[in-house]
Amino acid sequence: MARSPSGSGRPPRERERGRDRGGHDEENELTDKLVTINRVAKVVKGGRRFAFAAIVVVGDQRGRVGHGAGKAREVPEAIRKATEAAKRGLVRVPLRDGRTLHHDVKGRFGAGKVTLRAAPAGTGIIAGGPMRAVFETLGIKDIVAKSVGTSNPHNMIKATFVALEKLNSPRMVATRRGKKVGELLGRRDGEQQPVEATA
Repeated sequence: MARSPSGSGRPPRERERGRDRGGHDEENELTDKLVTINRVAKVVKGGRRFAFAAIVVVGDQRGRVGHGAGKAREVPEAIRKATEAAKRGLVRVPLRDGRTLHHDVKGRFGAGKVTLRAAPAGTGIIAGGPMRAVFETLGIKDIVAKSVGTSNPHNMIKATFVALEKLNSPRMVATRRGKKVGELLGRRDGEQQPVEATA
């Protein structure tokens, strides 16, 4: 029984342990914004126990955004929990020219109702409070938004996400209907001219 000479005994396992896990670059590209932080109290036998609740919005400013909430005894820990929850729930939103929405849309969550309207270039972000943080991290540059009803940041953000998830791009509509994008966009101008010529 011949034993093959192996110079150093056991094979090194450093390569297996130090494998590159993908996604680090993606996480570095994400920007986060703290929407609100609130101190909450729990009444226990010895008195009141204070904690902090945070809402964070995370996005890559190129069409992906997510939101999350976290609660902890210390502010940094609450923000960290909220940021991780937001990264787990990222959604992709189709944008027109990378700056605004394709069409107007409404969203509702609980008592929160929002209306999002596409805007021409140079309009800027006309929105208040929590909704502005969502649009800035999403990468929208021109939009007009209105919130009706509650001013609770939880419901406002969730209503905004309900509205964003309803958005469709011309490519998505064309794929669903089995047509080409040019057929959908060029029909408005192309159909009215032959009508005038039939006299």
